Amino acid sequence: MKLDILAIGAHPDDVELGCGATIAKEIANGKKVGIIDLTRGELGTRGTAETRDFESAQAAKILGVAVRTNMEFADGFFVNDKIHQIELIKMIRKYRPEIVLCNAIDDRHIDHGKGSQLVSDACFLSGLLKIDTKCPDEDGWQEPWRPKHVYHYIQWKNIGPDFVMDVTGFMDKKMEAVMAYKTQFFDPTSKEPETPISSSNFTDSIEYRARDLGRLIGAEHGEGFTVERYVAVDSLYDIK
Repeated sequence: MKLDILAIGAHPDDVELGCGATIAKEIANGKKVGIIDLTRGELGTRGTAETRDFESAQAAKILGVAVRTNMEFADGFFVNDKIHQIELIKMIRKYRPEIVLCNAIDDRHIDHGKGSQLVSDACFLSGLLKIDTKCPDEDGWQEPWRPKHVYHYIQWKNIGPDFVMDVTGFMDKKMEAVMAYKTQFFDPTSKEPETPISSSNFTDSIEYRARDLGRLIGAEHGEGFTVERYVAVDSLYDIK
């Protein structure tokens, strides 16, 4: 299955939080989008790997993605090495996305920065002819594939974006997908331990960050991304 966009996160819920509205908008515009979670989030303070599996499946249905899969790398302990790169290369070559969206380049959680660099490196290596890979559910050797663009969404830290996506009209869908992770986010009836993302302030921050980014581009809501190379335009009128 060829995808237009492949969104990758270190943990289930990273993609929804970082670029959920962008995904919802692109799907509404007819793009085929998939999600890969690198880990099952098994070290998370609240919930379990099994509840995350269920919640991520629910979120995928809400967003309407074509496919969602989990690499089952070790939460907190995966590394950016050949073994992990090869496994991710197999998925990039399988889905052949034009665009990859991935974790913030630097963030509070150590997996986010690691995941960001792992995905970036795998996207480059995936285009090299002399790296041979086979995917278990495909016949024969895979062809090289390098995505045209790798963009990094913004997470806990307020990293200045290189561009902002106008996601006006898609925040409700994003918040519905985010709140599918019932064990992770604000619930006044929960008996689980409190975490930095379980407060009402954090849930509110999803909305007010999007409103602030939207304000800066003259829209109602926005999601920010950083880039790995200069953004090219054919005309000054391409810039809104």
